[in-house]
This record gives sequence, C-alpha cells and structure tokens, in this order.
Amino acid sequence: MKKFNIRKVLDGLTNQSSSSSASPQPGNRENDTIQESLQSEHFQLCKTVRHGFPYQPSAMAFDPVQKILAIGTQSGALRLFGRAGVECYCQHESGSAVIQLQFLINEGALVSALADDSIHLWNLRQKLPAVLHSLKFNRERITFLHLPFQSKWLYVGTERGNIHIVNVESFTLSGYVIMWNKAIELSTKSHPGPVVHISDNPMDEGKLLIGFECGIVVLWDLRTKKADYRYSYDEAIHSVAWHHEGKQFVCSHSDGTLTIWNIRAPAKPTQTITPHGKQPKDGKKPEPCKPILKVEYKTTRAGDPFMVLSGGLSYDTQGRRACLTVMHGKSTAVLEMDYPIVDFLTLCETPYPNDFQEPYAVVILLEKDLVVIDLAQIGYPIFENPYPLTLHESPVTCCEYFADCPAELIPAFYSVGSRQKRQGYSKKEWPISGGNWGQGTQSYPEIIITGHADGSIKFWDASAIMLQVLYKLKTAKVFEKARSKEEKPSTDIVDEDPFAIQTLSWCPESRILCVAGVSAHLIIYRFSKQEVTTEVVQLLEVRMPCELNDVDSPEAAGEAGTPSVSTPGASASSPQTALPPAQTHPSTSSNSSDGPRDNVPCLKVRCSPLKQSPGYQVDLVVQLLWVSGEPPQQITSLALNSAYGL
Repeated sequence: MKKFNIRKVLDGLTNQSSSSSASPQPGNRENDTIQESLQSEHFQLCKTVRHGFPYQPSAMAFDPVQKILAIGTQSGALRLFGRAGVECYCQHESGSAVIQLQFLINEGALVSALADDSIHLWNLRQKLPAVLHSLKFNRERITFLHLPFQSKWLYVGTERGNIHIVNVESFTLSGYVIMWNKAIELSTKSHPGPVVHISDNPMDEGKLLIGFECGIVVLWDLRTKKADYRYSYDEAIHSVAWHHEGKQFVCSHSDGTLTIWNIRAPAKPTQTITPHGKQPKDGKKPEPCKPILKVEYKTTRAGDPFMVLSGGLSYDTQGRRACLTVMHGKSTAVLEMDYPIVDFLTLCETPYPNDFQEPYAVVILLEKDLVVIDLAQIGYPIFENPYPLTLHESPVTCCEYFADCPAELIPAFYSVGSRQKRQGYSKKEWPISGGNWGQGTQSYPEIIITGHADGSIKFWDASAIMLQVLYKLKTAKVFEKARSKEEKPSTDIVDEDPFAIQTLSWCPESRILCVAGVSAHLIIYRFSKQEVTTEVVQLLEVRMPCELNDVDSPEAAGEAGTPSVSTPGASASSPQTALPPAQTHPSTSSNSSDGPRDNVPCLKVRCSPLKQSPGYQVDLVVQLLWVSGEPPQQITSLALNSAYGL
C-alpha cells in the first residue's frame, strides 16, 4: 500500500512515487494508508488566456480592410485586437522589442521589425498566428519599414542611411540597394543620418520618398536608380506624410515646425507652420517648440484636410500632459492624454493611398491605455473601449472565481450590463471590428468577480478567450459622500478609500451577493430586472466592542465581547450567544482628538431616495459602530448560505 502524498502529485518533480510504505499501528487510524491514485502525469499546468493592457507597448499597425489592430511590446509580445471578444496573444522567441509593425493589408499577414535587427512574417490565417519567415540583418541596424499597399516589395531603411528591398513572398533580399551616398548630393560629404521615413508616391509607386534624420528628403526614381529631387531643411526630420494627389508632402521637425513641400519645387517649402508657436508681430521666426514626433495628412471630398500630430507644444507648457493635435481648416483642437503617446494612426475609409482618405477616427496608443477618437463628431469624443484593458481602472482589492455557474447567469448579467452606457462617448460603434468570435476555452460558464478600491464590483465572463465585463455595481451609491474633513471617517485605514471592497460572498444559484467594505460595513444585494427608486430602510447597526486594556474580570471581558444589534427605530437587543472578544486592529486605532464617537458608523447611509437600475439592488445594510472611543473592527471573512437565509 502506498502513502498518499499530494505534494508529489502537484509539483511534478518526480513521476515515480515513493515505494516506501508505512507499517500501520494497530488501533491508530491516523497511520492507516490509502491507495494513491493521483500521479503527477495526471496534472498539467498550462497558460490559457492573458488579460489586461499590453505591458510597455512600443509599436502599432492597423489593417483598414479587415479592421484588425496589432500592438507590439518591448518584450517582443504581439497582441491582435478585433471586435469585442476577439483577441490574440503571441510572442517572438528572441524577446527583443518590437520597433515597427506593417500589415499585408487584407492578406492575413503581418511583418514585424525587432530591435535585434530581425524582421519576421507572421501568418494570421490560422488559429494561433505563427512566424512563416525570418530575416536577420547582421551589419546594419533597422530603423524604418515600408510596405506599399498590394506590393510584394518591403523597403527596409537602416541606421547607415541605406535602403534594402525584401521580397515578401520568398522573404529574401533583392540585389537592389539604395545607398545613402547615391541618394544625397555628391557634393555633400557629411553623412545624412539614419533613414527615418520611406513612402511611395500615391500616384506613382516607382517614386520613393526617403527622409533622413538630418533634414534631407530625397525623391528617388526606382526605375532610373537616380534621385529626381532633393529637399533640405535646417531642422531634423521626425516624420513625413503625403497629400493623396502625390504633388505635395509635409514634414515634421525637431523645432516644432511643419514644412509643406511641392515635389517640383525643392528649393524651399511652400509653407512653414508652427502649430503651437507664439507668432511674434515683427515678422521674426516663431519661438521654437518641442519636436513634432509624427504627422499624418488626410484629405476629405467635402471639406478641408485633416492634419493630426503628436508633440510640438511650446516649451513654456512645462508639466502639461501629452497632447494630440487635430488641425482641420482654421480650427486646432488640442486633446490631452492621461499617459505619454507611444504612437497614433488615423483610420480612413479607403486603403488606397491615391484616393480621398475620408478619415473617421484616430487610434492613440498610450503607455498604459488605448484611446480611439471620433473625428466625425463635434468636439472629437472618444469611443467607449470594449476591451478589458484596464483591469485596475480602480485598484483591485478583492477577487473571487466561480466555475460551472448556471448557464443563464452570463446572459442575465449581460442584459443588465449592456444598459449601463456611460455619457459623453461617441454614439458610433467601436471601429476596430474585425475577426470572428471564437469558441470559449471552457464548455462551462466561468465568472470572476473583482472588488475595487472605489467601492465598485465588476462581474467578468472568464469562459471566453478574453475577459469580458458583464456588469458593474457601485456600492458607494448607498452612502453619503463626505463633504468635509469633519465628516470623513477618522480611522487611518479608510482615509483614502472608505468604500474599498474588503471581501465578498456570492451564491450563483440564488444570485444573492454579500459585500464587506473597509469601513466595517456590509451590504446584501438581491438581483432584479426591474428598476426601483427607494430609500435604504433595511439598516442594521451592530456594536462589537473591542477587548479593552482596562477590562480585568472575566465577566467584564465576556460583556465586552458580546455584540448588540439594533435597527433604526427599534430597541437594542443582546443575543444569547456571546462571541469571543475581538482583537484591536493596529491600523484602525482612533485618531480621536475630538473626543469619543460612540455608536457612530464610519459611513453615513444615504437618506434621500436611491435610484436602483436593473441588476443588483440593496436588500440590507449592516454597519459596525464605534464603541468606547474605538473604531469598529474590519470584516475580514464572510460566509453566505442563501438556502437557510443566513
């Protein structure tokens, strides 16, 4: 007989269980052995899904036909996003940072360039995307990629200023190389710096526009292997964008200026704009601004073109948050972001670069968020993001997982959650709408419930490929908001987040939810599909005195540990069963410089009528009170039995 050893089952370190057997002692049941049927090979840990915002994003690309967004990160990860519920994660083996991404538009393929100077072709036409081909550059560092629409030639710019051409179908290098010394003026002996931009003329893919960091732009003829025109400006170039007619292009520079050039007039720009520079009255040059890191130039049939840019703010706006600027006709809108901008893309109606672009949205990749702006509505509202990227929108303070839930739960939560539309968002559908819903990883419903520092509770569908928010509940609505320092609870632990969720208990069958908060409060919710407006009348106040230092006798100690319960308007009663005296929590010691606060709860329950939407509605509020100048204990554990109503 083998001894049952759960450690060997779980750690997987040994496949052979110990052959030693214990000799049972007569009459001692503790030493009885049982047959071990579980072996380490019966268990396997595997990663099924990954949720949340991509960590340290570094690059982004969009397929305008299939409407799929790709995000690369500094750890070599790739995340693909489509419509709500469509998401995929894959990883480059080298783990190097992704510096640029390019879709083969409408072909189900993606090219990635990494910081280790390798480029990879991903096949997206399979359940789990995989690398088809890879190419490594050994002597030159990759700085820029360009793949024209419906072209088989990929242009790779390098730090040395050269451009190599790769055949995308075979993923091999062509013999054609554009050398930097052939591209710039022969009389110019200084190196122009890395290639920072490559694009083909929208009207002629045989003409390639090459931007060098130093400020030189070259229009290169691929057929004659010569430069048609060279354009030079004193400031370094960060990005270049074409007008769709192919007669003009715009450059963004390190001094915060935009220069607009006619391709046939290389001597000087036709127009120089400093979007955020103060214009001096004496005709002098405007004050220099921060670099404009990227510019996009998009045209419309009906009206003025859009110019979208990041950076370029004046130097006297120190401490101002990162901004995206949208210039349309005579109006200039400056949109502040919560985090620094990594990249942005303007979404257009057509994938063809030589047609009117008709921009309708801007996708902005921030360091910790993804924002999409509606260009078609006045005021440029943002779209409500359907992805659960911000799991910690308010920090998660409590988390519970429930497997094999009743099948009707997820549709019920979704039906009430879908009505919780937030105000101020674009009325249009989320524009990244590609892909199809995949089958869930599990055949049974799984639900995760998270409690947050702001008192909110979120129900997530965890049975799909990605976490999906089903329903959100705000417990703070039950209480009055503290308007002054005197009204705030004077316990150290609840000063910052008085509504934070401490623990919760939930019955999937009866749908009863019991929530305990950090301010020694407890709320019981029942699920209803009808909206009601009522006052919170079911209120239970509980006095649970702490063990005090001046309690000497056992009788006094027994009294100190006995809770008393009262409801508003009813006389207090003491249950017969005495609970053991509670221990004083060190971090909830009284700050009472204003004297004791006996029989006062930490939070004040709202007295005005409370509108309760379909979903979870308050059934009972329980509050522990201050006793003998001591704050109430925090509720650290909770159990719910809905069958017995306990």
